[in-house]
Amino acid sequence: MAGAPLSADQIESHNAARLEALQDEYDSLGRALARRGVAIDAIKARVGAFSVATPTWGSGRGGTRFAKFPIPGEPTNIHEKLEDCAVVQQLGRATPRVSPHFPWDHVSDYKALREEAAELGLGFDAVNSNTFQDQPGQPHSYRNGSLSATDAGVRAQAVEHNIDCIRIGEELGSKALTVWVGDGTNFPGQQDLGASLDRYLEAAAEIYAALPGDWRMLLEHKMYEPAFYSTVISDWGSSILAAQQLGPKAKCLVDLGHHAPNVNIEQIVARLHRFGKLGGFHFNDSKYGDDDLDSGSINPHQLFLVFNELVEAELSPRDGFDPAYMIDQSHNVTDPIESMLSSAEAIVGAYAKALIVDREALHAAQAANDTMLAFQALRQAYRTDVTPILAMARMEAGGAAEPIFAYRDSGWRERKAQERRPVGLGAGIV
Repeated sequence: MAGAPLSADQIESHNAARLEALQDEYDSLGRALARRGVAIDAIKARVGAFSVATPTWGSGRGGTRFAKFPIPGEPTNIHEKLEDCAVVQQLGRATPRVSPHFPWDHVSDYKALREEAAELGLGFDAVNSNTFQDQPGQPHSYRNGSLSATDAGVRAQAVEHNIDCIRIGEELGSKALTVWVGDGTNFPGQQDLGASLDRYLEAAAEIYAALPGDWRMLLEHKMYEPAFYSTVISDWGSSILAAQQLGPKAKCLVDLGHHAPNVNIEQIVARLHRFGKLGGFHFNDSKYGDDDLDSGSINPHQLFLVFNELVEAELSPRDGFDPAYMIDQSHNVTDPIESMLSSAEAIVGAYAKALIVDREALHAAQAANDTMLAFQALRQAYRTDVTPILAMARMEAGGAAEPIFAYRDSGWRERKAQERRPVGLGAGIV
């Protein structure tokens, strides 16, 4: 990684001070797993091959609907965002791709941006369109919707923006477009609920027709916000129906925060996979609603159960099972780099725990309707501390044994606070 943002020597020094203790913990865990018929090195190899994308917008402070409180050294443009995402990748070694958002990340030369990212050890994941905000100079407003708007001119503008994102994505080396719209209503009777879906499908079909042959169109659903009475694509049912109508390149994207409280998201994963429409995930966590909290910070067990279904899907692939994984969070009170490092570890940790589930015992108990033994097969894996596996995989890939401590020791944020212009106070979420 020629343009690595942090000193490799500093990371090596960090690891050297921890290697002996880590090796002891890894060996101890390896013996315990061997007694369960699990080869720790095989799990480490699977963990080392797993990756999740970081969002460019996640490298800065987010905000509530009321205020945003920036921190010194926060990135102010796509170039600085890439630098911070490169720090996350260099230390954590699980986030080699970045997902950009347009027009927020607009530049005049996307070929140069792709080369810049490559110098930092990064590639580009799915591109994201924005038809939920009005941009300076655009001829039509999205105040009454975008792809489902009653005004044909608004719909055409939204379609063209999404097609522009596809063109940009081709230059960046992306292979997917994520489409989320904030279209919906706040009052009963505000819109014809059937006609608004028809307009969405008609507009989405125009975008779909512009996809390159090897691309996917990821449809993201959201139960509420900014519309609180109805949302056009509000749930996984609406999403899969739309994806089925659009065609085989249309898939469903699951954001873990975009559901009603207590919804069984792992069952949704299994259902979408069953019909070949599981396109990817936006990882975060939620306490009350669409909180966009750090992954695994509130309900790590649910994250594990989601990955249990994903591992089951890997074992029974349908329609080229290859979901796109991305962190999608709003870091309102933490350093965003630290939050993304923490979240990446939680996500990879959930995957590692799912890999060590005794599938033979689980399936036998399920077939025998032995509820307790089926549950215990999952519980045994969930209770296992897999952090030595994650740390060893990171170290062997050139990352840090303890990424957050290595990041703080690097002084990155303090240096950037001196180099970057301050971010202005915000009135609300980006």
